Amino acid sequence: MSAPPESQILALVDAAAAADGVGPLSEHALLALRNGAPGRTVVEDGVVVGYAHLDPATEEESAAAELVVHPEHRRRGHGRALLRGLLQDAAPLRVWAHGDLPAAAALAASEGMERVRVLFQMRRPAAEPLPAPDIADGVTLRTFVPGQDEEEWLKVNAAAFAHHPEQGAWTLDDVRAREREGWFDPAGFFLAERDGRIAGFHWTKVHPDGLGEVYVVGVDPSAQGLGLGRALTLAGLHHLRDRGVPQILLYVDESNAAAVRLYRSLGFSPHTVDVMYGS
Repeated sequence: MSAPPESQILALVDAAAAADGVGPLSEHALLALRNGAPGRTVVEDGVVVGYAHLDPATEEESAAAELVVHPEHRRRGHGRALLRGLLQDAAPLRVWAHGDLPAAAALAASEGMERVRVLFQMRRPAAEPLPAPDIADGVTLRTFVPGQDEEEWLKVNAAAFAHHPEQGAWTLDDVRAREREGWFDPAGFFLAERDGRIAGFHWTKVHPDGLGEVYVVGVDPSAQGLGLGRALTLAGLHHLRDRGVPQILLYVDESNAAAVRLYRSLGFSPHTVDVMYGS
């Protein structure tokens, strides 16, 4: 059987987002879909009404998945069928529930899955006052140069997120895939350099709907204690404000208390919650 057209799955994703008020798939899953990665589907009368994305297990982490059912085809067992199929394909399994919706929580609980991770989406109005970045002595800021900085950035990213394989395991292909996206803008990708080497970074993003995002901020462990995380965050916030975005969002783990405190001090407050359930 031929694979369902990508357009059907994207239409399903849009319908779920409109009904639920939150996107059902992460950027990572959508990139995989647009780049031809296989997924599990439920089809009714030739139309895709359910979809699941699966990331196989690695040496560092168990398999992870995301799934969605069209709002007009819910309460028919499609979500349970997708989840049980995923559990057969990969166990133990972790599954993201974007928005922490009651139906997703009930399905996970009924299949014996428990909450194992909570991710906050936080937001701040872009127009609110911002302090100027305080750059440490010996540190300079510049923007990313495509075709030049990828390899060194990947090394710093891996070191900064050594205990966060979901981010730290990025490859050159992952970077290239994002560089091909319409939102990619090197003018909003800030690098802190110290002694001629990248010591930290803040990659920003402007979404098609106009929202700005603190896409990822990282500091090399050797440069911790210089205030680079706050300085880089502020540099990116100023950039996004100057772009005219109305609001700025970011994602941060509930367990990362230091980062949550930093972002609260910069005017961010919780907006939505994503939950990961584990089998």
